[in-house]
Amino acid sequence: MKKKIAIVSNLSWNLYNFRLSLMYAMRDAGYEVVAIAPYDRYSQKIIDAGFEFHDIKMNAQGINPIEDMKTTYAFYKLFKQISPDVLCQYTIKPNIYGSFVANILNIKMINNIAGLGTLFIKDGLVTKIAKVLYRISQSKADRVFFQNRDDLKFFIDKGIVRAQKCDVLPGSGVDTNRFRPQYREQGEKVRFLLIARMIWEKGIAEYVQAAREIKKVHPNVEFCLLGFLDVQNPGAITQREMDNWVNEGVINYLGVSDKVDEVIQSADCVVLPSYYREGTPKTLLESGSSGKPIITTDNVGCRDVVDHRVNGFICEPRSSEDLKLKIEMFLELSYEERLEMGRNSREKMKKEFDEKLVINKYLDLLREESVVKPLVASQLLSKV
Repeated sequence: MKKKIAIVSNLSWNLYNFRLSLMYAMRDAGYEVVAIAPYDRYSQKIIDAGFEFHDIKMNAQGINPIEDMKTTYAFYKLFKQISPDVLCQYTIKPNIYGSFVANILNIKMINNIAGLGTLFIKDGLVTKIAKVLYRISQSKADRVFFQNRDDLKFFIDKGIVRAQKCDVLPGSGVDTNRFRPQYREQGEKVRFLLIARMIWEKGIAEYVQAAREIKKVHPNVEFCLLGFLDVQNPGAITQREMDNWVNEGVINYLGVSDKVDEVIQSADCVVLPSYYREGTPKTLLESGSSGKPIITTDNVGCRDVVDHRVNGFICEPRSSEDLKLKIEMFLELSYEERLEMGRNSREKMKKEFDEKLVINKYLDLLREESVVKPLVASQLLSKV
């Protein structure tokens, strides 16, 4: 009988955009793969790809304890119903509440801490509660993957996880076959692109202010934003704010797209001035694989993607002035220097962030039945 693997997230969008290649690989390896997430317009795409899909009610952003108790009970009913052999869980609520239930039902679990988000930017009461919930829920996880060494070290230092159960992945990886270089012609308008959910912590304000200043000197330079207005997020940018920037002539808002690869190809440089607790930003991996120079912050997860002055520039978080400086440095490069920077991005992604590296880690764990086999201490020393 095939082992059943349940892939769990707080958004179907997340599964479709970040986990589909892993799901295909698991299915091709002989596992039965089911998807669990709240139903949205991407759920049908997962079903159309041939995967069993289960809807679960979950407020991804909310912190209401009553609602979270309902989510935990929903996990309990669903896991009892489908009886998975292994859970592969992503995002905060599945990692915490799904793990509580897996402990009760004795289901093996592989959790993925894909960044800490806004929750760990400030050390308030909610953060303290989250640390306790993580510590309890991850105590019985068979493996906890992190997407950068900073988060791994943070969780170990705070006593939230045991080092022997942890490992580091190169983010979610990138499909280097889909995201391939297609270099723009010399002489075209220089176009910068920021791809993210439209929340302040992604450095949107710093990007807009830098754009405003640069366009005073370089009026033909274009600054684009791509990503949905995450109106349920407390740090969301409003439609009115976006409209004001567009009307001012500072920003070209592209909305959302299922063809991110094509949008990336239209840019000369991709920018992410984030101070959000990133895992490893997927958009930067996709942009680098597409042969684009990158400007990002000296921030958790972001700094791992850029070798300063080699495949892009690293700027200070929360500083529109330093971001402006790095954008100006890019504008001063010759066409050939920009191409070389893009080629360096491509090579770095192929070598360090190919999604095959991530997929193989999961498959090796499942195939060798080492889900419960602890890593020896020497394997973790280089990671922290």
